[in-house]
Amino acid sequence: MEKKAVPMIHVTDVRATVEWYLGIGFTVDNTYDDGGTGLSFAILSFGKSQVMFNQGGERSSKRRREVDLYVYTNEVDALYEELKDRVDVVESPHEMFYGMREFILRDLNGFWITFAEAIG
Repeated sequence: MEKKAVPMIHVTDVRATVEWYLGIGFTVDNTYDDGGTGLSFAILSFGKSQVMFNQGGERSSKRRREVDLYVYTNEVDALYEELKDRVDVVESPHEMFYGMREFILRDLNGFWITFAEAIG
């Protein structure tokens, strides 16, 4: 049996969240409607990684939320150039002491997403 952890994040509007994440390169694995015109649950992927979104969360204006997504990828600088004018950038590309080059953005719910690649 494969073992993996998949975060579930509670958001105010699952459909809007899915559309936003599609805009930055995620793909939809599955969605479930809420019996009306919205979605109650969605599973999205970015490469081999998955994240789940469930209804019932709250938007926050705090600087940082309780959950951050840390996404390993390639060509961080190119991805930053592609996204920077369409998202809320928290930190532009920079190198970290632990050997990663990364940038941080904020999603429409106020959660941070860090895209990172190994240096060298």
